[in-house]
Amino acid sequence: MSSTEKVAALVRLGQYLTSNDPALLAVKERAYQANGWFTPEFIDLAISQIAENFLEAAHLNSWINAYPELTKNKPARTVGIVTAGNIPLVGFHDWLCGFVSGHNVRLKLSSKDVILMQHVLDKMKEWHPEWAEQTTVQDMLKNCDAYIATGSNNSSRYFEYYFAQYPHIIRRNRTSVAILTGEETPAELEGLADDISIYFGLGCRNVTKVFVPEGYDFSQLLEAQKKYSYLADHNKYKNNYDYNLALILLNNSPYMSNESMLLQEAAHIFSPISVLNYGYYTDKDTLAAELQANTALQCLVGRGFTPFGTAQQPSLTDYADGVDTLEFLSKL
Repeated sequence: MSSTEKVAALVRLGQYLTSNDPALLAVKERAYQANGWFTPEFIDLAISQIAENFLEAAHLNSWINAYPELTKNKPARTVGIVTAGNIPLVGFHDWLCGFVSGHNVRLKLSSKDVILMQHVLDKMKEWHPEWAEQTTVQDMLKNCDAYIATGSNNSSRYFEYYFAQYPHIIRRNRTSVAILTGEETPAELEGLADDISIYFGLGCRNVTKVFVPEGYDFSQLLEAQKKYSYLADHNKYKNNYDYNLALILLNNSPYMSNESMLLQEAAHIFSPISVLNYGYYTDKDTLAAELQANTALQCLVGRGFTPFGTAQQPSLTDYADGVDTLEFLSKL
């Protein structure tokens, strides 16, 4: 299978995913019914990001051409991939890397995101039955030559144990933070609202903590976040909001709220659903250096870093955990 054939197939997939094909519309509805966090809005957003940032011919060709190892005639290996399910199609990029590398991919899909991923794979097999055996979905991943597994800090310990003797990439809990100066424009704060609230804040690229200078006025931030006030109408999100508010009140902790998001001072960069942590800093450069050395950080958002509003728009080379997945696969 040439890279030209692969690119053509992937471009066709991108065009399909952004169409109004009745089969696709039905699958998206089924995915929402199976997982209430996968709202139609966020399913469409995830699909559009994949189509625009991953499945355009120019992006794909540039990406593939940067890995000369892919052009060498190496025997295909079998790669086991354990996917996450926190946001729609979150495992797509790992599968894409496996497909492009030419290896045989064995996928263990998250129970939270089976329907969308399976439909993508079924479409590829329908159009190209000769490639059907390259990717299979399995409940158990045994006898693979290498593994890529995404999970929590707890599950990663098991992955490390089981896959220790094989080449592997093991991913743990990650999150993103933002550094604010107080000089942000309304448009930048609105972009930050996207970074915080898209996918209900469930992604590793979602901002869960902001760092602000002493004396920062939070009113504009809270106002910008009202863009997502409708999330409070979502029962799962509202349950989390009510629960976290109850904990704050029981602990008599200071907080701020705009009725759909809770803002509290906390040392941890991770925060629960519906809560945004904040902390103060005195020197921006020192803080940035400390954050960039933090192995739990996926994105640093702010002026001079990942631009506001783009955290959930990764490119093909924005690899999870900063580990180049395609290079790993190309050198097996």
